[in-house]
Amino acid sequence: MAILMAGGCHVLIPKFDVKLASNAIRQHGVTSFITVPAIMADLLSYARKEMISDSGMTVTKILNGGGGLSDELINGAYKLFPRAAVFSAYGMTEACSSLTFTALNKPTLQEPKNQPGTYSGGVCVGKPAPHIEIQIGMDDSNTSSSPTGNILTRGLHTMVGYWVNNKVDSSESVRNGWLDTGDTGWMDQTGNLWLMGQQKGRIKTGGENVYPEEVELILSQHPGVAKVVVIGITDSRLGEKVISCVSIRDGWKWVDARANHKGEGKEVSPHILQDHCRIKNLSRFKVPRSFIRGGDHFQ
Repeated sequence: MAILMAGGCHVLIPKFDVKLASNAIRQHGVTSFITVPAIMADLLSYARKEMISDSGMTVTKILNGGGGLSDELINGAYKLFPRAAVFSAYGMTEACSSLTFTALNKPTLQEPKNQPGTYSGGVCVGKPAPHIEIQIGMDDSNTSSSPTGNILTRGLHTMVGYWVNNKVDSSESVRNGWLDTGDTGWMDQTGNLWLMGQQKGRIKTGGENVYPEEVELILSQHPGVAKVVVIGITDSRLGEKVISCVSIRDGWKWVDARANHKGEGKEVSPHILQDHCRIKNLSRFKVPRSFIRGGDHFQ
């Protein structure tokens, strides 16, 4: 709607098809488009396969949603669309899509500087749009000094509730006008929102909270890791134990924890991945205690 109000036009295709989308960008001189990681991956893969290098010269703005773009996808986007500013949005359908926006010069995953206390972690998803209110709601389970809590939002952009049995049910999602996004995070002094993960996926280990998404993002930055999933399994001592299932990239060798490393350079092992987590300053209790190698069809 904003494009139409600004005097622009939309280029429509029946459904997403990477060939149709790539051709439409070139033929119609598309200047901006919205994507998700899977679509960006398809566009980059198609461009490499067809040896296309000039399809994105007209594109000046790309908005990503539905999940974070990896380093590989961001670097690929800059090469295929060299004139484009790439932004990422965080939000949900129940709140009219986007809540916060951030420019992706490079993904932000680091310890925030000049923040009170010693707590850090998460992915910076930017600042709220001008009409968006966001606050962090603390529940009874947060007994530490951590600023992490439930991400809540309020405003005309939020839904009234879910339509259930011919009536509106807002008891579980909307309280006192605040919509619970179902995600967990915190806000820094400059107003940036830091996303930790989903409330339902939280792992409780040794009294500490671990959000799988944060650990997965760290592990996915290792050059030998293709895909990764982090889960918690029942443990008699810790309550839950953090473990990870990983799929390695072609050309890399998996070395069992009990085997000796040959030092060939392209090796992945539980010890190597644990060291990678520590180098990335992941808190000790968040580092997976064991790793399982996924098969070729691991999703």
